[in-house]
Amino acid sequence: MATNKIRTHIYIDRDIKEQAQKLFSQFNISLSDAINLFLTQSVLNKGIPFRIEIPNEETQQAIKEAREKKNMQEIDFENFKEEIKQCVN
Repeated sequence: MATNKIRTHIYIDRDIKEQAQKLFSQFNISLSDAINLFLTQSVLNKGIPFRIEIPNEETQQAIKEAREKKNMQEIDFENFKEEIKQCVN
């Protein structure tokens, strides 16, 4: 059976590749299959098949602090659920 596939080479971050392969294995698909899904959806959508946004300054600062483990506090899950309930009501 003839296929219309070609080999291509891309450079990707080693850690991201390993994490992605682990994730995709849960769906029983290969990294190659996942890339083909992304490219197919890009063509069908005539663009990136998901939103790409630049976080605002406040969010960027929060991300930076989280990566530096600043302003972090442990929370009790039960207390957290109660706080969420209060915000919803």
